[in-house]
Amino acid sequence: MLSLVVALTLVAAPADFIDDVRPLFRLVTCQGDLPASLDAKTAEAWCVVQDKRYTQYRENWGPRAREFLNPLKPAALPPELVYPFGGGDLMSALQLFPEAQVFTTLSLELAGDPRRWKKITDAKSLKTSLAALSNASASTLMSNDSLSRNLSATQRGELPGQLSMHLMGLAIAGQEPVSVRFFRVEPDGALHYYSQEEIDALEGSTAKKLKDTWRAPDFSPAFANVEVQFVPKGQLDAPRRTHRHLAANLGDEAVPVGVMKHLESKGRVTAMTKAASYLLWRNTFSKVRDWLVASSAFMVFDSTGVPPRYWLKQGCAVAAYGQFEKSFLGTWEGYQVELRELFATAKKVPMRFGYPDGSERKHNHLMTATCPEKK
Repeated sequence: MLSLVVALTLVAAPADFIDDVRPLFRLVTCQGDLPASLDAKTAEAWCVVQDKRYTQYRENWGPRAREFLNPLKPAALPPELVYPFGGGDLMSALQLFPEAQVFTTLSLELAGDPRRWKKITDAKSLKTSLAALSNASASTLMSNDSLSRNLSATQRGELPGQLSMHLMGLAIAGQEPVSVRFFRVEPDGALHYYSQEEIDALEGSTAKKLKDTWRAPDFSPAFANVEVQFVPKGQLDAPRRTHRHLAANLGDEAVPVGVMKHLESKGRVTAMTKAASYLLWRNTFSKVRDWLVASSAFMVFDSTGVPPRYWLKQGCAVAAYGQFEKSFLGTWEGYQVELRELFATAKKVPMRFGYPDGSERKHNHLMTATCPEKK
């Protein structure tokens, strides 16, 4: 009986793609030698541009953001950070909450197939693939938000857009991946990690897009959700931390039951969001909004986050920093009035966080919500 149990366990072992991801990590983060199949001059040209962006982010936005936010954090934060509408922006999550042990991002974008870089066999194909990734990452690195059309575009091609941006975030924070696995979310919220046999069985099928206006992925549904375990660079024996990206439409009528149950299973969390298109202002996103208000011990967000009235009903304290005159996108005036009142006496914020406001001066702004633990 024991031998049978061991055999079954071996058959069901999760597939780990770290050997495919390490060369991808070196390529997109400009660290280390590249495989001989990739054109070195094309990669060098990519790195001339990206290295400047990485350095700017690492040495400017990151330190300023941490210096500003650290005094605002409660003394003891939950060890898990959840970032709805986070897309590929593990970058700012790691900069703002370097103490977190588990990071969960959720967005419309699927992680992507980490093996397909091997199909790039000429300089032109590599240049095209890197250009799409450059467009998608530039706005996050340089202006602290993400353009939907660029994120959508990375759902096709030979470089996995979301996973590549996650790897950039690790590198900027001085981390490196040591395990990469893919999973599905079960209806009860549990995570099922795919075995190699299951991934092989899904070959030939194509993942579905999660929003009508998004570009359809051109890779297997096995590569929708990813888990990356990581350690400080060069410290392979250090304790591992975990980032999981869940591909999900968070609208009330679209969000899978299992995704909400997975979030609910976490208990109290630290949270953040920004540049979220004001979706959390809409009643059609009330499920994730209600979960955030009920579960967040501390959350940082721009004006696209949960409006103050919901936090106040929960007994949370809301603080505003920067200036807000009107929303960056067209939204309901009632919430804007609340924000203008909240920001009337706000202190300055030294960096952009997500969207600016919609005024001519494009004011930087952010808010925090701190919630007492329920008795």
